[in-house]
Amino acid sequence: MAAPRIRLGAGRRTAASLLIAGVCALAFVAATLSVTSLWSFAAPAHQSGSSSSDLSTSLTGTARSGAASSLRGLPGPPSFTGAGKNTPLRAEAATVATEAVENKKGGVDFLLLAYFAFWYLGNYYYNITNKLALKAAGGASGFPMTIATLQLGVGALYAFFLWGYPDSRKLPNITMSDFKATLPVGLMSGGAHAASVFALSAGAVSFGQIVKAAEPAFAALIGTLFYSASVSKAKWLCLIPVIGGVVLASLGELDFAWAALFTAAVANVFAAVKANENKKLMTTEGLKDRLGSVGNQFSLTIINSFLFCIPLMLITEGYKFGSFLKLCQTNKVVLMNLIYSGLWFFAYNELATLTIKKTSAVTQSVANTAKRVIVIVGVAIVMGESLSPLKLAGCAIGIGGVFLYSVIDDLVGNTKK
Repeated sequence: MAAPRIRLGAGRRTAASLLIAGVCALAFVAATLSVTSLWSFAAPAHQSGSSSSDLSTSLTGTARSGAASSLRGLPGPPSFTGAGKNTPLRAEAATVATEAVENKKGGVDFLLLAYFAFWYLGNYYYNITNKLALKAAGGASGFPMTIATLQLGVGALYAFFLWGYPDSRKLPNITMSDFKATLPVGLMSGGAHAASVFALSAGAVSFGQIVKAAEPAFAALIGTLFYSASVSKAKWLCLIPVIGGVVLASLGELDFAWAALFTAAVANVFAAVKANENKKLMTTEGLKDRLGSVGNQFSLTIINSFLFCIPLMLITEGYKFGSFLKLCQTNKVVLMNLIYSGLWFFAYNELATLTIKKTSAVTQSVANTAKRVIVIVGVAIVMGESLSPLKLAGCAIGIGGVFLYSVIDDLVGNTKK
C-alpha cells in the first residue's frame, strides 16, 4: 500500500507545501517580533566593547556594518560604558534590534528573514524528497547508504560549481595542514548524515526527527566525558523531559522500528562529536580568515563527508551498485528525488549556518524549535505518517525540553542576579 500512497498523494503534497510555506513565514516573522521580549529577561546585559558587526555576515563571509549604524536616531538605552546605568531590558533590546534592523530607516532585516524562510523550506523539502527516494528504492532493505553518499556527492559537485563559476565564490586559501584539520569534522558529518538517512529509511520521518531532537542529551554527555565541557545542573535536569518525550513518542509510534531508533541515536552521537570538533577547529589561529566564508567552510565539510562515505558505501552496498544504476534508469522517482534531496541538503545546511551566525542564542533556539515542529507535522501530513495523541505529546514534551535546555542557563543566571 505504501507505493500507491506516494503516487496518489500529489494533491496533498501540494496543499501541504503551501500550508507549510505560510506557516514558515508566520513562524519566523512572529519569532522576530516576539524575541525582543523573551531575550530581555532571558539573557544578561552585554558588556561594553561588544561588536554588532559579528551578527551580519554575507554569503561570501564579508561583514556588513549597516546593522550597527541603523540604530542611530532610535531612542536607545544610556551609554553602555556607564557603570550601573543600563538595565538588562534596555541593553538586550538594543542588541536584538541590531539583529532585526537592517537599514537606516529602522526596517526589518529582510535578508535574515529570507535565510529563515529558505532554511525552513529547504529542511522540509529535503525530508520529503529524501523519503520519496528511499521508499522508491526499497526502504531500509534497498540502498540507504548509496543514497546518503550520492546526496553528499551532489552537494560536493554543487560546491565545485560555485567555486568555478565566475564571481560566485572565492576559493578558500588554506594550507595542507588546514585541510587535514578539517577531516575530523567531515568524518563526523558524514557519519551523522548516513545514520540519519538510514533512520529515515527504516521508520517514519516524524519519529526520526523526534529522536534527533534529543541531540542535546548526547552532546552534554560526550562533551563532558571527552571534551572537558562543563554542563550546568539546570541543563542536566532539562534532559529529563527531552529523554522522556522521546520515550513517549516511541510508545506512540505505530510504525516503530528499533533500527530507526538505534540509527537516529547513532546520528546524534556523530552530530555531538562533530559539534565539539568543529568548535575546536575554529579556534585554529587564522583559519576562519583563510577559509574566507561560511559557505567555504560548509563546502569543505560536504566534500570530506562524501569522500569518507564512499568506502563505506562500497563495503555495505557496493555489490548491488549495478542494480541501483538500473533502478535509476527505470525509476525516475529515485533519480530525481536523489538529486533534489542532495541540493536541498546542501542549501538548507548552509543557510542554517548563515542564520546562526547572524542571530542570538535565544533566537536560534526559537528557530530550531519552530523548524522541528514544522518538519515533523508537515512531513507527517504529506507522507501520511501516524500522529497519535501519545506521539504528539512526546513530540511536544521532547522539543519543549530541548528549547528549555537551550535557554535555561540564561534564565537561571538572570534570576540569581
